[in-house]
Amino acid sequence: MIVRVGKIGIFVVFALAVTLSLKGQIQSQDQPTENDTTQPPDFRAQVNYVRVDAIVTDGEGNPITDLESDDFEVFEDDIPQTIESFRLVRISGRQEPGAEPARAIRSDFDEEREAGREDVRVFAVFFDDYHVRLENARRLREPLINFLQTQLAPTDLVSIMYPLTPLDAVRMTRNHSAIVEEVKRFNGRKYDYEPLNDFERRYSYYPTSVVERIRNQVSLSALKALITYLGGLREGRKALLLLSEGYTHYLPPQLRNRDAERGAFGNRSRLDAFAGDNELERSLEFMATADMMESLQQVFDVANRNNTAIYTVDPRGLGVFEFDISQPTVSFRTDAQTLQSTLSTLRTLADQTDGRAIVSQNDFSNGLRQMVRDSSTYYLIGYNSTQAPTDGKFHEIKVRVRRNGLKVRARKGYWAFSPEDVIRSTAPLTKPGPPSAVEAALAAIVEPRRGRFVRTWVGAARAENGKTRVTFVWEAIPQVSGGRHEELDRVSVTATNDVGDPYFHGRIPRMDRSGVPENSKLSNESDGTNATFGQVVFDAEPGAMHMVVAVEGTAGEVLDKDIQEVSIPDLTGVDVALSTPAIIRARNVLEERMLTKDFEAIPTPGRIFRRTDTLLIRFEAYVGEFSVPTITVNLLNRSGVLMTEIPMQSEGVGQPHQLALSLATLAPGEYLVEISAAAGDSATKKLVAFRVVS
Repeated sequence: MIVRVGKIGIFVVFALAVTLSLKGQIQSQDQPTENDTTQPPDFRAQVNYVRVDAIVTDGEGNPITDLESDDFEVFEDDIPQTIESFRLVRISGRQEPGAEPARAIRSDFDEEREAGREDVRVFAVFFDDYHVRLENARRLREPLINFLQTQLAPTDLVSIMYPLTPLDAVRMTRNHSAIVEEVKRFNGRKYDYEPLNDFERRYSYYPTSVVERIRNQVSLSALKALITYLGGLREGRKALLLLSEGYTHYLPPQLRNRDAERGAFGNRSRLDAFAGDNELERSLEFMATADMMESLQQVFDVANRNNTAIYTVDPRGLGVFEFDISQPTVSFRTDAQTLQSTLSTLRTLADQTDGRAIVSQNDFSNGLRQMVRDSSTYYLIGYNSTQAPTDGKFHEIKVRVRRNGLKVRARKGYWAFSPEDVIRSTAPLTKPGPPSAVEAALAAIVEPRRGRFVRTWVGAARAENGKTRVTFVWEAIPQVSGGRHEELDRVSVTATNDVGDPYFHGRIPRMDRSGVPENSKLSNESDGTNATFGQVVFDAEPGAMHMVVAVEGTAGEVLDKDIQEVSIPDLTGVDVALSTPAIIRARNVLEERMLTKDFEAIPTPGRIFRRTDTLLIRFEAYVGEFSVPTITVNLLNRSGVLMTEIPMQSEGVGQPHQLALSLATLAPGEYLVEISAAAGDSATKKLVAFRVVS
C-alpha cells in the first residue's frame, strides 16, 4: 500500500495565555541584592511584583556601574515605590575564568539552560519580509552581516524568525555564521502579492487593502509569539531586532486593487496623484492609524511583561518618500503622511519597550552597537506595587537616580492585569508533557555520541515456526574533519538469548545502497549521499536478546564496541500486531521510483532528513487467520498532536504496507508518523519519529 502526503499549509498561530506572560510583571522569587548574597530567596505569589531594567549612562554614553539601590528612586503613577530587589547585571560576552564553558544547543533543555545563564546575552532577529522592499532588504544585508561578525561574542545566543516561521522551528544558536547565511537570503516582499505557499494562496484573490491587513496581523502575531518565547527562556533582559519599514492599515487608493494577485497597480485612479485626497480618505486614514496603534499596544504590552526590548531598524534609511517611481504616483501629502505614520510605529515599539529606533539614518552601525551595550550593563530593579492595580490599564513607571549628570533609560510602564487575568494567572497551572510513547519515539532521533563510527537499527517481523525475523542494519557515520581517521571496514555482531545460546555470530561487510559489497574508502559526505551500510537478517525466539556490536578497521583492530539489550516481540498471536517500521530514504524523484518497487532495499538507521527527501516507511501487519486489520496512518507534531490524517491506498497482495512521505512541505522540526492497526477488539500502534532540517 502506498500513501502520499499532500501539501500542508504552514500557519502562524499565536495564542497568548495570560499565565505565560507573567515574567516581566509577576515574579515568584525575589532575588537578593548583589551585596547580600547569603540572604535566602523570599518566595512570593503576588501579582503586584514589578521588575524593571534601568540603563544608566554618563553624558558621553558610557555605562555607570557603581550605583547602589539607595541611589535609585522608582515611581509608579508618580507614587514612590520601595525597591525590594536590586542588582547590577554585567555581561562581557567573554568566557570568564572558572566559569562553566558555553555548550552547543542541541535540544530544548540545552537552549533553556544556556539562555538562563547570567553571563549570556540573548538576541532575536525578526525578518519582517512582508514590510520590507526587495531593494531595501538587499542594502541592509552588508551592515547587518558586519554587525553579526564583529559585535557578537561567541557566547551570545541568537534566533531568527519570519512572519510565517512556526514557533516550534525557532531555536537559539551560537552558530553565528548560520545567521549570517540567513541574512544573505533575506528578501523583502512589500507590495509583492505573489503567493508563495498554501496559506497565502487562500487570500491571494482578496483586495490589496485586505491583504495588507492580513499581513499586518500575521507579522504582529508572530512578533508577539517570538517575544513570549523569549520571555520563557529567561527573566533577564532580551533584545529583539525588528527589521521592518513599519506598519500601516491604510493603503492609498492608487495602490488598491480588487485582486491582489494582479498587483497593486490595477486601479483606474492610479494615474491621478490626488485621487482620494479628500476628507473621506483622511477620515479612513485616521481610523486606520488608531486601529494600528491599538494593535501595537498589544505588542509592547507583551514585550514589557516578558522583559524584551525591541530595537527597530528601518531599511529605508534616510528616506524622504514612502513610494518610489516604480509605484503609482500619490500626492505629496499622502506620501509624507504614510512615511511618517510607518516611522511612528517603529518609534513607538522601541520607545515603549526601552529599545532604540534606528530610523531615518543611513548608518545603522551605531544603533546596533548600542543594542549590544544595552544588553551588557544594566540594573535589575524589583518592587511590589503599592497600587496593586488589577484594572487592566497602563501604569507609568519612572526611574531616577540621585546623582547629577546621569541619564536613565527604563521602560515607560506596564499594563496591569484585569481581575479575570489575576484569577487565571494564580490558578494552578499544569502543563502535561507529551505521552511516554511519544517521548520514547523521539529518543530515537538522538544521534550517537561524538566518536562513534556507526549508527544502528534493529527491526522485528514475523518469521516461520513461531520465531521472529530480526533485521540488523548499521550505517557509517561521516568522519569529522580533524578528528579520528581510522578507516572502518566491517562490523562484527554476536546475538544470543538470555542464557547465551547464539542466534548469530559473524562479520557484516560493507555494502553500497543497493546491497552490493563495497570496497571503496568510506565517504565523508555529511549528507550521506555515498553512505556505507551493512545488513544481516536472522531468526530469534521472542524474549530478551543480548547483542554485542564491534566496529573493526581495515587491519582487523576493534575501533568501537557497543552492547545492546533488545526485546524481541512475539508476533505469532491472534491479536493484531505490527512489525518494526523501516525507513528507506529517497533523495530525488528517480531514486524514489526505483526504491518504491525495491522491497529488498536496506533501511536507514538515521532519523534526520532534509526537506528534499522522501521517506518510504514500510511495515507489516499481522492478525488471526480469519481477520483483516484496518490500517490508519497519522502525521503528528513533536507533542503527539494530530496534524493530518493520511488515507491508505491499496497495493499488490503479499507486499508490505508502504507509506511515501514527502518532506518538502514540512517546516524544519521534529515529527512522528503514527501507524495504527485494528481488528475486532484488538488494536495496536507504532510511532516513527524523525527530524527535518533545511
